[in-house]
Amino acid sequence: MKLYGVLRNAVTFRRCFDPGQREVAHWFPGHMAKGIRQMRATIKNESLDVRPHLLVLNKMDLADLSTKQTMVKELERSGIKNILFTDCLKQRDHNIKKLVPIVTELINNKPRFNREETTNYCLMVIGVPNVGKSSLINSLRRTYLKKGRASKVGGEPGITKAVLTRIQVCDRPIMHLLDTPGVLPPKIESVETGLKLALCGTILDHLVGEDVMADYLLYSLNRLQKFSYVERYGLGDPSDDIQHVLKRIAVKLGKTQRVTAITGVGNIAITVPNYSAAAYDFIRAFRSGKLGQVMLD
Repeated sequence: MKLYGVLRNAVTFRRCFDPGQREVAHWFPGHMAKGIRQMRATIKNESLDVRPHLLVLNKMDLADLSTKQTMVKELERSGIKNILFTDCLKQRDHNIKKLVPIVTELINNKPRFNREETTNYCLMVIGVPNVGKSSLINSLRRTYLKKGRASKVGGEPGITKAVLTRIQVCDRPIMHLLDTPGVLPPKIESVETGLKLALCGTILDHLVGEDVMADYLLYSLNRLQKFSYVERYGLGDPSDDIQHVLKRIAVKLGKTQRVTAITGVGNIAITVPNYSAAAYDFIRAFRSGKLGQVMLD
């Protein structure tokens, strides 16, 4: 990794991000509200006790694990003690094997009304969009049942639109999971929080705007001193100017477009960098880990 120690002293990066006149009220798609209603109804119908719970932090291959212990301590201070880190896209994730024993112990150690001598469990998988809930279910089936995927997965939020039927993931004990649509709070606390969620793919890009998302990503990478984007796109040096960065990305990838320019001698066609295509590539490089392991918080 190339070091930019001298340059960091010469370049002044932004200390805060200005999102402009943006608001987040419209970032809550209608299917999320419907999903919340369905989950509440399903919990009532299935008589699920939501008090025993396990927090699964997926996609840990993309996170900066140097902050892992700090994150665990913060969660424990908030009262969350049952935590499991996973990477469900791995063919064999050893932590997945820990999930069923942990869940079984949590349930058996909680006092329940009308307790029956049965080992048939039904649990609900709940989380924000695009964090790998369906991948978790498929990974459990692959690990415990040696079967293929039963739940559709994708790289964009909103693949799972409704609470599905029960999906068996284990036979000893018998355990079913309910896949659910990703949900967010109807009111996101700030635009910056919304931008972090959007960069992680939990909000549809077009609802936020890839231009502002790319700019916030550049701001975040510079703030965290994660400069791998410089080498990936051949910039030479870090930059705080998103237009400059996107132009270089477009040139590097050959992403151009023909537009009509009005001049004093008439209309002429010129070739210009495709900034939208460059922003698209920049954001997806981050999401796939090609810009390094990053924690936005």
